[in-house]
Amino acid sequence: MRILSAILAVTICFNAWAKEKQPNIIFIMSDDHAAHAIGAYGGRFADLDLTPNLDRLAAQGIRFENAFCNNSICTPSRASIITGQYPQTNGVLDLDIQLDPQKQYLPNELRRLGYSTAVIGKWHLHIEPTAFDYYKVLPGQGKYFNPAFHDKGKGQWPNNKVQTQGHSTDVITDLSIEYIKGLDKSKPFFLMHHYKAPHDMFEYAPRYEDFLAKTEIPEPASLYYQPNWGSAGTRGEDGAQEHYIGTSISDRHTHRNYNEMLLDGKFEGPESAHQGYQKYLKAYLRCVKGVDDNLGRFFDFLKSEGLWENTVILYTGDQGMMLGEHDLQDKRWMYEESMRMPFIVHYPKMVKPGMVTDLLVNNTDYAPTMIELAGGDTPEYMQGSSFIKTLQGKEETDWRIATYYRYWMHIIHHYVPAHFGIRTKNYKLLFYYGKHYLPESEFEKYYWASQYYGIEKETPHTWEFYDLKNDPQELHNRYNDPAYKETIAELKIELRKQRSELNETDADYPAIQAIVEKHWDE
Repeated sequence: MRILSAILAVTICFNAWAKEKQPNIIFIMSDDHAAHAIGAYGGRFADLDLTPNLDRLAAQGIRFENAFCNNSICTPSRASIITGQYPQTNGVLDLDIQLDPQKQYLPNELRRLGYSTAVIGKWHLHIEPTAFDYYKVLPGQGKYFNPAFHDKGKGQWPNNKVQTQGHSTDVITDLSIEYIKGLDKSKPFFLMHHYKAPHDMFEYAPRYEDFLAKTEIPEPASLYYQPNWGSAGTRGEDGAQEHYIGTSISDRHTHRNYNEMLLDGKFEGPESAHQGYQKYLKAYLRCVKGVDDNLGRFFDFLKSEGLWENTVILYTGDQGMMLGEHDLQDKRWMYEESMRMPFIVHYPKMVKPGMVTDLLVNNTDYAPTMIELAGGDTPEYMQGSSFIKTLQGKEETDWRIATYYRYWMHIIHHYVPAHFGIRTKNYKLLFYYGKHYLPESEFEKYYWASQYYGIEKETPHTWEFYDLKNDPQELHNRYNDPAYKETIAELKIELRKQRSELNETDADYPAIQAIVEKHWDE
C-alpha cells in the first residue's frame, strides 16, 4: 500500500510539474502591419519612434528576418496560420471562401494538450470559431469605432452580437485583459489576440491626430522613378497598362488611386504621389502607434499578473503592406514589403535576448511551432514545420531552401494580376499568369462582379526575377539577364517541385495550367 501511495504521489507531482512547465501562449496579430513599419526591423521609418514596445519585445527575444506569408491577403493567410496548410490543401484560396469548420486545427490540438483556448478581435474566416473555448470576434472586417462583436455565450451565431464603445484597438486590448483576469490559472491558456488596425481605411483614435503632424514621412525612391522594375505583367507591353494595374498612391491608376480616394483628386503627377503618400502614411502609422501603445499596456498587465516569464508571446501581421514602394498601396503582391511578415517571439525560459535569425519560415510553420512549444508533436496533416530548434538557439535540419507564394484573386479589389513564385534567401522568381481561377460564367455570383473593371480579361503572362542580395528593393528585373540564366533554371526546378509537393499545381484549373506550360520556358 505504501508503495502504491508513493507511486501515486510521484505521479501527481510529475503531472503538476509537467503542467507548470507548459507555457501560456499568446499569438498577437495586427492586420496589414508591415515589418518595415516596426522600428526593430530598421528601414526608413526607424527614427520615427513608432513601436518602442515591440522594439523592446524584439530586443528581449528573437526577431525573424525572413518570415513570409504564402498568400498576402487576410482570409487565406489566417487560414494557413490556423491549419498549418497551404491554400489548395485547406481550401481557402481567396477572401470569399470560408474555412471548413472541421479545419480549426490549431486550437483543437492545443485543447488536446490541456490548454484553454480563446480568440479575441479580428477573425475573418467567415465561420463560427467553434474550436475555441471562448471567442469574441469582429464580424468580417469589423468597425474601427464602437465595434460590435460576436460573443460566445450570447446567443446563436451569427446573431450573438454585442456592442462596445471606443476605438477597436483599445477595446480589443481591454477584452483580452478581462478574459485573462477571469481564467482558471491552474491550466495553461492559448489566446489569439487580433487587432483590426492598421487595416484600411486607417481610422486612428483621435488622440493620435498630432502624432507626426509636423513630420515629413520618408519616401521610397521607387514611388517616383523605377525604369527597370516589373514586366509586361505589372506594367503592360511598353507601359500600356500602367494606368490599370495596381492601386496607386499617385494619380497613375485610372480607377483606384489615393489622389482620388484621400485627396479628392486635387493633384497631378509627382505632386499627387507626394501628397497621397504623406496622407496615407500618417494615417497608417498613427494606427500602428495605437497598436504599440496598447501592447505596452497589455505587456504591463501580463507582468503585473506574474505571467510574463512563463508566457510565449508571438507577434506578427497577417501579411505585409505596400507603403508606397513601386507607387503601390495594399498588399497581395509577391514583392518584399507585401509578402514579408513581421515575426517576433518572446519567451524568457527558452529564447535568449537579442536573437536574430534569417531562417526562411512562412505562416504554415506557426501552428506546428506553437504545438511543439506546448509539448505536442506536429500533426502529419500539417504542411508547415516547427522551428522550435531555432528558438532554442540550435540549427534546424533539412529545412526548406525556398518558400512558395500564390495570389489567386486576379484584378479584384486592387487590380493585382494573379501570380505565383518562390523566394530563397537571395533570389525571387515569380510568374504572372494573369487569369482568374473561376470561369467567367460564375462571376455574377459574387459582389465584386460589377465593381472592378476588366476582371474577366487576362493580363500579360510574364516572368520576373530579382537578385535580393544586390537589389533588396527589387528595382531591377533581371529575368532576361544572361548572367542569371543558370540560377533561374534552378529556381524553376524548385518551383515546379514545390508546386507538386505542396498540392499547389493547377490540375483542377486547366486553363491556367495551359498558360503555365505555354510560358514556362520563355
